[in-house]
Amino acid sequence: MPRPPLFQRATVTRVIRETADTRTFVIAPSSGPFTYRAGQFVTFRLQIDGEELLRSYSMSSAPETDTEMMTTVKRVPGGRVSNWLIDNVSPGDEVEITEPHGVFCLRDTDVPLLGFCGGSGITPVLSLAKSALAGTKRRVRLLCADRDQPSMIFEAALADLVAQYPDRLTVVRHLDTDSGYVDAAGVAAFVGADTDADVYVCGPEPFMDLVENSFPGPGKVFTERFGAAAVTAPATEAAVEAGGPAATATAELEGTVTIHLRRKKIVVPRRPGETLLESARRGGLAPPFSCESGTCATCIAKLEEGSATMRVNEALTEEEVEEGYVLTCQGVPGSASVVVRYE
Repeated sequence: MPRPPLFQRATVTRVIRETADTRTFVIAPSSGPFTYRAGQFVTFRLQIDGEELLRSYSMSSAPETDTEMMTTVKRVPGGRVSNWLIDNVSPGDEVEITEPHGVFCLRDTDVPLLGFCGGSGITPVLSLAKSALAGTKRRVRLLCADRDQPSMIFEAALADLVAQYPDRLTVVRHLDTDSGYVDAAGVAAFVGADTDADVYVCGPEPFMDLVENSFPGPGKVFTERFGAAAVTAPATEAAVEAGGPAATATAELEGTVTIHLRRKKIVVPRRPGETLLESARRGGLAPPFSCESGTCATCIAKLEEGSATMRVNEALTEEEVEEGYVLTCQGVPGSASVVVRYE
C-alpha cells in the first residue's frame, strides 16, 4: 500500500491556553484520525516570511483516553515556529503536519513508570502517563520541574488524573524558585526503591543529562530530544586525521546513490561517510529535513534497492525500518549502490 503524503492538511479545532506562554492545539486531520502511540510527535510545515520552516512537537493526548489529537507548544525566545503558532493560529485555521512518529513510547512491561519532566517536557510524558494508567496496571510517578508556579503546564489535567488514579499515580511538582534546580540527590531520592522502573525523561538538555547520569539503574532510561547535535561520522573524523576535510570532500567509493524526489532523479557517486541527505544535496536536490539528528522523521524516505545503516534513529519504529523506510539525515549506504525515493 502506498504511504500517504509526508505532509497532510489538518484543521485546528480548538486552542487551549495552558499557561501564559503555552498552548495546546487540538487538531483534526483532513484525511481522518491518525493512528498513533502515546509519546509520539508530529512535524509542522509552515511558511513564515517567505521561508519554509519545519518543527516537531509532541502530542499531549493519548489514543487510549482522548478522542481528539492534541499537540502542545511552548513559546521560546527566538522560536520562530513556536511563537508564530501561538501568536497566529486560531480555531478553524488549517496547518500542514506529518503523521505521528517517534519511539519515545511505552514498552510491554509491568515495571513502574517514572517520568522526569523539565518545563514543556511534561508534554509527551503526560501522553505516556495517560496511556499507562488507562491500559495497564502499572504505577506511575512523575517529577515535574518548573521555574515557578505560573509556569506549571497541565496542572489541572494532572490533578484530575491523580484524583482518578489515587493509588497508582503520584505527581511531584518541583519549583526552581522555591527549591533550586533538581540535583543528583533529588533524582536518587525520587527514584527511591524503584530502581527497576522504566524512566522517561524530557526537558532541557542539562536536566536530561543530569537524570541520565544520576539514575542508579538497573531500569531502562528513555529520552526524547529535539534538535540535538548531529552525530559526527567516523569516516569524517578519519579523514581529518589523514589530512583534513578536503579528503572527505573529494574521496569516492565504488557504487552510486540514486535518489528520486517528486519528478526529479539524480545519480551521484557514493562517498565515504556521506548520508543519503547529503548525497541528495550534492546532486542538487532540496529534500525535506529539519532536525538532522535522527529525531523528527521529516527526512524520511524509502530504500528501493540496496541497504543503509542509520547512525541514530529516534523516530522510526521497527516495523517502519523493516518496511524499508530510512531517516536520510542519518542513513549511510551499506551496499555499493542504493536507490532511495522520497514519497
